[in-house]
Amino acid sequence: MDEIVKLLHKPDFPQGNRTLLEKIAANLPGMIFQVLQRRDGSEFVMYVSSGCRQLYELEPEHIQADLQVLHQLVHPQDAQAFTESVDVAKATLSPWRWEGRIITPSGKIKWIQGVSQLEQQANGDWLWEGLVMDITDRKQVEEQLRHSEMRYKAIVNAIPDLMFRLSRDGEYLDLKADEPSLLLPKEEILGKKVEDLLPPDVAVISQEAIARTLDSQSLQTCEYQLATPLGVRDYEARLVVSGTDEVLAIVRDITERKQGEAQLQSLAQKYAKAFRCSPDPISLSTLEEGRYIEVNDSFIRLSDFERNEVIGHTSFELNMWVNQRDRLTLLQQLQMTGFVRNLEIEFRAKYGKIITAQVSAEIIDLENIPCIIAVIHDITERKQAEAQLRLTAQRDRLLTETLARIRSSLNLDQILQTTVTEVRQFLQADRVFIGLNDRQGGANTVAESVNPQYPAVLGWTTDDQSYLQELKNLLITNSVRLVEDVNKTVVSAKIRTHYQQFQTRATLAVPIMLNNELFGALVANQCSGPRQWQNIEIDLLQQISEQLAIAIQQAQLYQELATLNCSLERQVEERTAQLQQKMQEIEGMQRVKDVVLHTIAHDLRTAVMGNLMVLKNLLKTQSLGTGEWELGKEPTAYRVPNSQSFISVSRSVIERMIQGNDRQLGMIDSLLEIHSCEGQGINLRRELVHFNTLLNSITKDLQPILNQNQAILNNLVLEDLPLVMADPMQLQKVLANLLTYSLQNNPPGLTFTLKTKVEGNRIRTVIEDNGITMSKLECDRLFDLYIPEPQACCSTSIALKMYLSRQVIQAHGGEIGVISHRKRGLSFWFTLPLATPSSTTRL
Repeated sequence: MDEIVKLLHKPDFPQGNRTLLEKIAANLPGMIFQVLQRRDGSEFVMYVSSGCRQLYELEPEHIQADLQVLHQLVHPQDAQAFTESVDVAKATLSPWRWEGRIITPSGKIKWIQGVSQLEQQANGDWLWEGLVMDITDRKQVEEQLRHSEMRYKAIVNAIPDLMFRLSRDGEYLDLKADEPSLLLPKEEILGKKVEDLLPPDVAVISQEAIARTLDSQSLQTCEYQLATPLGVRDYEARLVVSGTDEVLAIVRDITERKQGEAQLQSLAQKYAKAFRCSPDPISLSTLEEGRYIEVNDSFIRLSDFERNEVIGHTSFELNMWVNQRDRLTLLQQLQMTGFVRNLEIEFRAKYGKIITAQVSAEIIDLENIPCIIAVIHDITERKQAEAQLRLTAQRDRLLTETLARIRSSLNLDQILQTTVTEVRQFLQADRVFIGLNDRQGGANTVAESVNPQYPAVLGWTTDDQSYLQELKNLLITNSVRLVEDVNKTVVSAKIRTHYQQFQTRATLAVPIMLNNELFGALVANQCSGPRQWQNIEIDLLQQISEQLAIAIQQAQLYQELATLNCSLERQVEERTAQLQQKMQEIEGMQRVKDVVLHTIAHDLRTAVMGNLMVLKNLLKTQSLGTGEWELGKEPTAYRVPNSQSFISVSRSVIERMIQGNDRQLGMIDSLLEIHSCEGQGINLRRELVHFNTLLNSITKDLQPILNQNQAILNNLVLEDLPLVMADPMQLQKVLANLLTYSLQNNPPGLTFTLKTKVEGNRIRTVIEDNGITMSKLECDRLFDLYIPEPQACCSTSIALKMYLSRQVIQAHGGEIGVISHRKRGLSFWFTLPLATPSSTTRL
């Protein structure tokens, strides 16, 4: 290869031969290179073969332009070794040889081997000529071999067993063992034969095993016992061919395993006894097919099968699954969790008996065959008892509901129809009906509930007295007519015809007795086939028949009562006519009262307003000083201009007269408003407003009243309260009335606090004062319409306004009240509903 490089660089080498050599170099496994390293440290790449493309993933031109691109590809962990190998080659003038890793531009890691002949030129330059090859595959094989060797060595070292190499004649050639596990030192074993070291019987066994192994060229196993300082121990030897006439024997102490097998055998015997003697049925079957491998005696007793009928057969072949999906459910749970606990399943015994059981099962391996061991706990009697309890509860519920229906309803037809419907549902019968005697001496069916696929009995009637007498005798004689199969009972031709007409196969009938006389019967039919009637079903029909007798008697009494009520209704109509006449007279008197009230109120209002005008003009005249005395002085007499007479009057008297007339006018207005409210209700002019804005506006309008009484109002109304639909003028009256009440019953200087809060869909407004308190009785009737006692603090005028205030708040849909605090002050409160989305939309 070096010669090829030298020939390629001879200037006088023929061009045709050069092309041939370059083709040869291109096909060589690796990259051929020739590098000149000058004394100044610079490097000149004289030649690089095209193998650099596959090896370095670089073009020859790139390498010739800069040799450092190759150095940069050296793996960082191998860079130092690469540099050191170059330095050693230069220092010793020995051939350069280096193995290491590179990282190609695509990210691949390769192992390469570089070899070069180093030649120093006459001018001191160094000429490197050599070859770089890809040895990644070799390195990987070496790495695998190294790992494999280490693994096998680790496996051998990890095996705790003794290992012996033995010749065909039983000579110990080599051994591997821990010293404590050898009965003799290693040097006393090697070179000896089995008959020299082992008891005769064990030596014979060993020699035979060696011969079988070499002759059959296969694994052979033998077991034997040896006496040791620890007692007699059991050993197992496994022999394989390891060379020509040579075997490898792996010897293991199996004493513990033998003891465990003995214990396991003993335990298996105990489990076998438990399996056979268990009171619960136990079965062992294959997982895939459900084929029975073994069952215990309890299984045989429960299923009624013989053992030979079960073993070797599947549960499907024995038709044991009532619902075949139950096995699928069992398998799904076993595959998910490996076990099943108390899964309720119905089985079918040999002769058709249905057995309800709780199954607990697990998957086990039996000679590498997945099997199911299942324990079956028979709960058939318990389920029957539970069903009986449910039926009893349903019966009691039906009786209770029937009794309640009879007591709460007088509609006999509805009672009878509901009864037959619910009784048929309870009995799961094909037909339930009620037959009653009619007034003409016949009988007919008055109520029925029937399966649509069978003929209806409703409307059936007969007046055949001999037939009716036969039915009557059957019911009265037996108290209960019970037939489980009509084909197996002796009856008359008429009854047989009746059974055939309505497809009756079994019947249960109980009499309905009224005043110790047979009045009818409650009958249940099974049309699909014979039926065994249960005692609880018979008891239900008997109790229902007693309740039906009460319902019938109750209906008869109601009819008699209805007849008696006819005459009473006529009397009531006559009395009603008289009452209507009296009502007309009262309405006439009411109209007269209204006319009188309006007339008197109008006259009183006119007189009071006239008095107010005179008194106010008189007071105004005094203020202007047009009389005989000056403003602020108390005169002894006053002369009206253009008058010859004198009136002696005080200014305070005039003011009190004005106040009195104002109160009378307010009381007259309140009376008229109350009268209008009682007749037509409060007339509200509602509008959608922000409640806090409305309250602030009202308090400003009421400020003169507060100033007049030297009162203070602390406004603690919340901002941004929700919208309400309200009449601002009416609410202003309410607030004025509440404030007036406190102002009139307290000295000047009162302090009020106004607060609001939202409670659900309402706004609650509270007006607190620090004035006097009141009793609970006064609080309870403050907003009622009543006449206060003369000595009461509440005047008639303010009492009427408080009543009107409640009417206004209630007309808004709210409530109003007052709370008296224990020590001082009152809290008036009222609520208003928030505006609804519909009212907002309308606005």
